[in-house]
This record gives sequence, structure tokens and C-alpha cells, in this order.
Amino acid sequence: MNQPLAYVHPQAKIADNVVIEPFVTIHKNVEIGEGTWIGSNVTIMEGARIGKNCRIFPGAVISAIPQDLKFDGEDTTVEIGDNTTIREFVTINRGTKANFKTVVGNNCLLMAYVHVAHDCVIGNNCILANAANLAGHINIQDFAIIGGLSAVHQFVNIGQHAMISGGSLVRKDVPPFTKAARDPLSFVGINSIGLRRRGFSSEKINEIQEIYRIIYLRNLNVSKAIAVIETEMPATPERDEIISFITGSSRGIMKGYNFQEK
Repeated sequence: MNQPLAYVHPQAKIADNVVIEPFVTIHKNVEIGEGTWIGSNVTIMEGARIGKNCRIFPGAVISAIPQDLKFDGEDTTVEIGDNTTIREFVTINRGTKANFKTVVGNNCLLMAYVHVAHDCVIGNNCILANAANLAGHINIQDFAIIGGLSAVHQFVNIGQHAMISGGSLVRKDVPPFTKAARDPLSFVGINSIGLRRRGFSSEKINEIQEIYRIIYLRNLNVSKAIAVIETEMPATPERDEIISFITGSSRGIMKGYNFQEK
């Protein structure tokens, strides 16, 4: 860790085997776990909590204050889990008094130029491709993938195992296990390839597929579709996760494939 061309505040808590390259700046009230590598010209500001075996590439800025005019200097954090990779020029802002923290989980990949705004919560094993931008208060569940150059509206929720096409404008919630594409963003199927890669059986994938046929292909409104699913489909963790996500959506879920704005 003894890098004479880096500035590390004496009150920062850095594990012994962290590698810090030249021209890094680490402020006070920062904690970095074992085995993490910090590339040249990274800036880590107050409130950062970085886990073990992470890799942070040159130009990234972690835990800058929120780009939120309501922020009043409250004591907030950015929490990054273990084994997460943060590529060049990623920016992750710390929380506000709404949530007091911004969170990125374990085993995530944030590609170059990604922006994660205040109070976002990103689960484990997520991928945000190049220049994906998250506004504030967004929740992304485990194993979700956000395509490059996508822009996600504040307070949007993205379900587990969802996959969003590159260049998307995400204004509505994206339910779990789905693929989202087109403009306006629409349901285009379930993420069957991703589910198969993660060990979901063909029977389970078919079950998820049937649930979304009821939601998107039977010309039912959402409340009626949920009632049909509860009646026709046996209770399983996946069924219940889909129902819970949709009934808990405050912004509403993305539309079906044939939806056309009037």
C-alpha cells in the first residue's frame, strides 16, 4: 500500500494488502477491504465502504456528494460489496437522508462511464454496460443486466434476472426474469438464456413463460392478470416473486410488445 505518489488520508482504514496505484486520492472516513486494487487517478471520497477483492479502474470517482439540490451535508455512504469491478470513469454518488446510502452488491460489473446516483441499491451479480446511467432511488435486483447507453428514471425498480436492451429509456418498472427492448420500453420475452445459464430447469422456465403470457398476451389489465395467475398457477417462489414485484410497483410495469402510444 505504500505508494508515495498517492494521497491517502491518515484516518482512512485500508487493509494491509490493498494495492494503490500512483495518483490515487483517498479521503478520510473511507474503508477498503483486503485484496482490492485501486487504479491510477481514482478518487475515493468520504463515506466510501469498499469490500474485498474489488478492482477500481483509472478515473473512477466513488462517494462524491449527491447531485441533488436537497442534499444538506448529511452523513451518508456508498457501500460496495466484495469482488466487484468498477471500470474507467464510473461515478457512484453517496446517499441522501432519503436512504442514507448508495449500495452496489457483490460480484457486480460496472463498465466504463456508468453513473450510479444517490440512494440507488444494486443487488449482487449485476452488470451495467458502458455508459448506463441511473438516476436516484433506483432498485436493481440480483443478476439484472442493463445494456449500454441506457437511461433509467428515478425510483424505477428492475427485477431479478431481467435484461434490458442497450440504448433503452427505462421509465417504468421491469419485472423479474424478463427481457425489455423497443421504444417505448416493452416486454419482448423472458430471459430464458440467462435463466438457463444460472441453472433454471426447462420446467421452471416454462412456468415463468406461462405467467408472462397471462400478463402480456391475454389482453387483461394488470389486476385481472394477477387474479388469473393466483387462480391458475400453483404457488412457487418465482410466481410469488413476480406477483409481489408487480403488485408493489408504484410506477407501473412496462407495457406489452404490441403496445403503441396514442
